[in-house]
Amino acid sequence: METNRLAPGAVLLAGALWGSMGIFVRRYNAYGLDSLQIVGIRAAGTALVLFLYLMAADRELLKIKIRDIWCFLGTGLCSIVFFNYCYFKTIVLTDLSVAAVMLYTAPSMVMLMSAVLFGERFTIKKGISLVLAFGGCVLVTGIIGNHVQLSAAGILFGLGSGFGYALYSIFSRYALERGYHSLTISFYTFLIAAVAVLPFVKPDIIGQVVFDGPGNLFFTVAFALVSTVIPYFVYTWGLQYVENGQASILASVEPVVATILGILLFGESLSFMEAAGVVLVLLSIVLCNKG
Repeated sequence: METNRLAPGAVLLAGALWGSMGIFVRRYNAYGLDSLQIVGIRAAGTALVLFLYLMAADRELLKIKIRDIWCFLGTGLCSIVFFNYCYFKTIVLTDLSVAAVMLYTAPSMVMLMSAVLFGERFTIKKGISLVLAFGGCVLVTGIIGNHVQLSAAGILFGLGSGFGYALYSIFSRYALERGYHSLTISFYTFLIAAVAVLPFVKPDIIGQVVFDGPGNLFFTVAFALVSTVIPYFVYTWGLQYVENGQASILASVEPVVATILGILLFGESLSFMEAAGVVLVLLSIVLCNKG
């Protein structure tokens, strides 16, 4: 695999931007939109922004081969739609903290699948980084010390969310190996996701919120750019130079950023256990990125 010194930083940036998603989600929730409707806004807004950009900048990047469409069905349906569906079902069936922890089983799944499919080596350093990252995510979510509701269905859907989350790295790798640009991958991922989701989310209600004045329209464009277009572009680009397993650990900075933003913007408190979780995630990133 080629090397690029900027690639780990690009993956970290992606994780940090994903961690900002709560800022946008809270505003849409205030308008009465549910989680799946927010996914619809995210997918459709991202696809539209990328389409307009590619039409103006390089239309060649819109071309794909029919025989490769399975790569984009994988990133769009099997990853984005499937992981969101499972994640939201987990939230309904159990506590939010449990759902978040189950989602962060994804790095271990990425490492396992990448070892089998792409021959990536599972090293001791990766193993330690993985344990630190997962342990940190457990502490950051605040699951320890709380009385949580667990069920077989909740656990299965939780594991499904982690599996779906992991599949983006896998299918993106296949698309990259077929010569597709990261912008092409991102566009078709969210176009397919939007087409799959929008029929189930009452698009007329979404339209009323999005077009309720120029402020909301600008906010929706910012949502697409900050939470999706930029992070998925830099993450997919980084996958060209960083192994899937390493990238999944680096992206674990997401809950750390979400926690910090919650403190700074919404006055949320930080417990000792959560602070320890932040430290563990940061240590895992440093160890994973150490030469």
